[in-house]
Amino acid sequence: FNAWVFLSGLETLAIRMKAHCDNALALAQWLEAQPSVSKVYYPGLESHPQHGLAKRQQSHFGGIVSFELSGGKDAAWRLLDSTRLLSITANLGDVKTTITHPASTTHGRLSPEARTAAGINDGLIRISVGLENIQDIEGDLSLGL
Repeated sequence: FNAWVFLSGLETLAIRMKAHCDNALALAQWLEAQPSVSKVYYPGLESHPQHGLAKRQQSHFGGIVSFELSGGKDAAWRLLDSTRLLSITANLGDVKTTITHPASTTHGRLSPEARTAAGINDGLIRISVGLENIQDIEGDLSLGL
């Protein structure tokens, strides 16, 4: 049964991945224009230091967008607490958009020094962009930005 479910999902993988990537690029561009966002990490953006390399190696840039909020942990928690559509979880790759705070979840067991060395600060947010309408995703994030 699991093999059948997996194989049936492969039938639509290409169009789902294109939609993930298209939404992620649109979201990254939108986030760059937000005054409370100090930095956006997405290889599809020309501002990303590895954009040229990513452009040579791939046709799309993935569905994960990370960004830093100017207000640190307080701003990050305010954003997370404000979302209504996005699921707060460290799960990646779902058809539904998920949002997480790496410093307190995926990297929460690291010392503050180790997190800093890894580039994980208290204002960092990671989003696995799903297939929802991009305006709905942006609208949900607007509640906390």
